Amino acid sequence: MSLTLWLTSGGILLLLAMSFFFSGSETALTAASRARMHQLSRAGDKRAALVEQLSSQKERLIGAILLGNNIVNILASTLAASVLIALFGEAGIAYATIAMTAAVVVFSEVLPKTLALMRPDGFALGVSPVIRVVVIVFAPVTLAVQAIVNAILRLFGLDASNVSAISGHDEIRGTLDLLHSEGEVVKDDRDMLGGLLDLRDLVVSDVMVHRTQMLALDVTMSADELVKAVLESAYTRIPLYQGETDDIVGIIHAKDVLRALMAVDGDASRVDIRQIMSKPWFIPQSTAVQVQLSAFLKRHSHMALVLDEYGVLEGLVTLEDIIEEIVGDISDEHDEPDDEAVFGIDKQEDGSFIVDASIAIRDINRLLDWDLPDAHANTVAGIVINAAKLIPEPGHQVEAHGFSFLVLERDRQRVSKVRITPRTEGGEAPAD
Repeated sequence: MSLTLWLTSGGILLLLAMSFFFSGSETALTAASRARMHQLSRAGDKRAALVEQLSSQKERLIGAILLGNNIVNILASTLAASVLIALFGEAGIAYATIAMTAAVVVFSEVLPKTLALMRPDGFALGVSPVIRVVVIVFAPVTLAVQAIVNAILRLFGLDASNVSAISGHDEIRGTLDLLHSEGEVVKDDRDMLGGLLDLRDLVVSDVMVHRTQMLALDVTMSADELVKAVLESAYTRIPLYQGETDDIVGIIHAKDVLRALMAVDGDASRVDIRQIMSKPWFIPQSTAVQVQLSAFLKRHSHMALVLDEYGVLEGLVTLEDIIEEIVGDISDEHDEPDDEAVFGIDKQEDGSFIVDASIAIRDINRLLDWDLPDAHANTVAGIVINAAKLIPEPGHQVEAHGFSFLVLERDRQRVSKVRITPRTEGGEAPAD
């Protein structure tokens, strides 16, 4: 071969190397972790700051890289055709097409993009200075091309500026679910981080203890009885009512009772409960959980009474209730053990679950990794009543949300125990 052919062949290899660089850079800069780059940028890494800057202008970045990549690929194909035509005549066109297609696919597309995906952050940091120069040089052309593209889109009634973007919360949640499905994040960690993200969508009525499950004491009881009830309770703070159970007049703290007992040498009959009880704190049921968490921290108070829109007591919420939405159920040495089931859920040999119907839907979803909706009901009993359109008797069975609900027990007008059987895709219960 003549010197010209050798130089041309060398130019083709150089152009393929440039195509390798452009293809790998495109993949690396789009796949690099934004959070990682932001962290490195804040730590003073100038290349990470450059990657952030390039990623913030994706249209210009992608346009410049594609323009450069197409120029070198087309030029390489043209030079290869001229070399092979000189060697093989007209048949060289076919040879050039086959050879350049294979070379571009393997060495300028698949190989660089695979390497970039293996180490996207490091690859992006390495190529960012050169790509910045490419973006600046090609800026006039890429802007003109983008203007033409936008004009074409407008002809079809499309607006390129109106691009729907996923929210940060949804992106983090999707990442958690993906990493959990791949085995990189355990269920407990996923639930904890997911619970933290859920706080912005919850109100106190979603996490409160309903009034039917509240422990409240009658303030008109004798001092002996009250002190005994407080000290025998598993709770530190207990609401006190007068007359009607909905008429909460104060909150008694077990530590205050102990101090008062010490002050009267252990004579419980001399303890004045009204003097040591604190004023109750009432909040509307529509209060956002995040707002209430901040209020708890600001007021140094751990319990609030929840009222509905008519001022009727709905329940109570504590700081622990909110924390449990993040970390799961918290039990201590004074909580009453449940030997029959864990958190009110007892798995049966046939694959069904016998549950306390008052258990919150969010809790059962977290524990069993289900996806029962909680938009119209907060508890399992609520799902059953909504599906049955009445307060069912024991033995009543309903199908809802891919599950079978069989009412086992009813306490007056309240569904108290339910058997839940997950249905298979064919609609049948799992075989024994």
